[in-house]
Amino acid sequence: MVLPGGLLTRKEEPVPLKSICVTLSIREFVAGVSATLNYENEEDVPLETFFVFPMDDDSAVYSFEAVVDGKKIKAELQEKRKAHSIYESAISNRRQAFLLEEDKYSRDVFCCNVGNLNPGSKVALTLKSVQELPLEADGALRYVLPAVLNPRYRGSGSFEDSCLDMKTPVVPLEDLPYTFSMLATISSQHGIERIQSNCPFSPTEYLGEDKTSAQVSLADGHKFDRDVELLIYYSEVHTPTVAVEMGQPKDNPDGFMKDPSAMVCFYPNIPEAQSPVICGEFVFLMDRSGSMQCPISKQDKSQLRIEAAKETLLLLLKSLPIGCYFNVYGFGSSYEAFFPNSVQYTQQTMEEALRRVKLMQADLGGTEILTPLQIIYREPSIVGHPLQLFVFTDGEVTDTLNIINEVKRNRLRHRCFSFGIGEGASTSLIKGIARVAGGTSEFITGKDRMQSKALRALKRALQPAVEDISVSWDLPHGLSAKMLSPEQTVLYKGQRLIVYALLSGTMPPAEATGEVYLKYTLQGKNLENRVTFSLQPKPDDNFTIHRLAAKSFLQAKDMGFRDTPAKDKKDVLKISIDCGVISSQTAFIAVNKNLNKPVQGPLTRRDVPRPILLGAASVMPQYLGCALPNAKSSYFSPASQPTRTSRYEGMPDQRDGCKPCRPMVSKDLCALELDRPHALGHRLKKKCMFLQKASPQMARAHSPTNRTNFETHCTVFGDNHLVQLISLQNADGSWYLDENLAGILGKSLEDLLAAVPIKDANSSSWATVLAVVWLHSNAKQMKGEWELLEKKARTWIHIHAASIVQELVKAAIVFTKSSVDPAIFAL
Repeated sequence: MVLPGGLLTRKEEPVPLKSICVTLSIREFVAGVSATLNYENEEDVPLETFFVFPMDDDSAVYSFEAVVDGKKIKAELQEKRKAHSIYESAISNRRQAFLLEEDKYSRDVFCCNVGNLNPGSKVALTLKSVQELPLEADGALRYVLPAVLNPRYRGSGSFEDSCLDMKTPVVPLEDLPYTFSMLATISSQHGIERIQSNCPFSPTEYLGEDKTSAQVSLADGHKFDRDVELLIYYSEVHTPTVAVEMGQPKDNPDGFMKDPSAMVCFYPNIPEAQSPVICGEFVFLMDRSGSMQCPISKQDKSQLRIEAAKETLLLLLKSLPIGCYFNVYGFGSSYEAFFPNSVQYTQQTMEEALRRVKLMQADLGGTEILTPLQIIYREPSIVGHPLQLFVFTDGEVTDTLNIINEVKRNRLRHRCFSFGIGEGASTSLIKGIARVAGGTSEFITGKDRMQSKALRALKRALQPAVEDISVSWDLPHGLSAKMLSPEQTVLYKGQRLIVYALLSGTMPPAEATGEVYLKYTLQGKNLENRVTFSLQPKPDDNFTIHRLAAKSFLQAKDMGFRDTPAKDKKDVLKISIDCGVISSQTAFIAVNKNLNKPVQGPLTRRDVPRPILLGAASVMPQYLGCALPNAKSSYFSPASQPTRTSRYEGMPDQRDGCKPCRPMVSKDLCALELDRPHALGHRLKKKCMFLQKASPQMARAHSPTNRTNFETHCTVFGDNHLVQLISLQNADGSWYLDENLAGILGKSLEDLLAAVPIKDANSSSWATVLAVVWLHSNAKQMKGEWELLEKKARTWIHIHAASIVQELVKAAIVFTKSSVDPAIFAL
């Protein structure tokens, strides 16, 4: 069932939360965040309020304090049950108390309780966190402040004590009663080239001529319709670094904070593999829940999630190597597989899979991902073909840690690459399953293309495995390093690697240095990266590196309030409390002892509402004023699902009861006339008779059946010539010389046949060369999406037309009037 956090309410009740103010400080690739929640009780009775909100999974929350009517109260981090007991005791004794906790089943959902807020009283609650910033493919550092917490689907085996079970009101964006502001300061010794955002921001203000520091602020009126994203471009981001931070030996003589800590950032220079992997079992697990019918973002002409998913599957299936195995699963409340078991990748199985892709809809109900995962893991391994799992989902599930644990239990037999689709995708789920199974995670929001990010992950999956990975230290006598980061088992070309360690023993003089080595093996070659660094630790009042190190440890060991193994729970609890970094086992608690007398009057509950996106309305009938569905029909039935939800007419009016939204169909969807395939088939009869004399293979390529298949591709994938060209490619990488290809090239088939430079040349060789030239001439900016299938095409050309490839390429360039370099055909 869907957990929206409560029914929509229009009651005229004052909301205690008035504003959220965020101060962001980014230094190099670490972000420090201070978020203040400002409350005011405008009623004449004391209040208890609850606020459920999202946090990034990588955030290490280390401080929580309250300022009540000008007086500061510092919260303590306690074992979770103890913190709850203190809070409940304070509330029952009419004392003022504050509680901050991480959800028991998802690291990216938090709840803040304010108990016994006096009439007329004001309180400012400030929580502080630090996190590493991920590095994007184009060199940008990406910071995301989650502002969207979508409704989440409860699996059949989920527990019912999640923060999301609270009946917090859900309101349309325009009715949200609190404001949001953010000021960001960015600094880097390498210089800041530019700062971009998906939200309206003030112009970048540089704080010095050297452009090493800059400030931006969020424009007024942010509507919580999207997560706030910053892309920061430094002049240089690939420089290996080591930072050493001073410890707290006096205040923490036996704890985690006693010794200095080190953070090492490697950018391994992994060479390009000479021979990519051609084996493997590739399983694509695609979300087909009702929420996949929503647009990826609120931006104009944003593609529907399910349509982007279908295009992505087309590209992935065309890019697989011959000889591998594959399967595709769709999941919602139930699941469907294209094949009973993974099948070998051939022309026949590829065509059958593409036929199924065309029929895919967002029609499987809720988001029940655990069951299909278990089914996939139960399948026997295929000898010589290691499993590579690709998971695509909008991440709207409640029991994320159960899913992560299931993936972790099977980590030794596969790698998992995950993709979070749309605003509000669970960072805990998407990052967690990739982290525990040695893959990578991607998020698709705004103008991001699912297609390019998925193909980048497939390229990584096809890299030969980097083996024997180790990190070692060369330190002065009497000093040693204790690694805190989990053992690294996977490295990818172009990926950053961050490791943490505690330095124990006698610190040497200030001028002393140490060295740290990253060693690994690739295709039988031993490779090494080395960084020399100063051993003089630097003070930091926030103990940023210690807390990031603690977070790294907790992410590896903390598997949720219920599921963390007993042998790990003790360590999780100790390190969490030592460092002040919240975990599933701990919570921040503060009791106001400054009040001289108990709070008077009956305690009234007020839940802080949270926003609901228009897209989510298609999976939340209660948003439209309808009755809640039962557990078996949590989303709209397939018959009533909108075909396009990027724009809506007719918002609900509570006075008139339920008024369903009517989606406006986008004009850019391709729809061919019903009779067109038949007319084309009639015209092609004579063409096939002519071609039968030249080549039976060409005749098959021109058959009415083949043309009808192409027309179906047009109907499904629109008038995108790139997608149409890719849809024509065969599993082995070649193209047929036919009217379909001629139409995309803007030529007639007769012209293509007349331009064949060598009389006895294989027609498919000529067609494949033409297709590759077209890709480089007309879709260069999309190279990341067709790079793998184009390489497959070049390989095919060199196998089947090695002796005449130069003549074919030269003729194709002249024929198409292209300016591409013939060198692109080299292997």
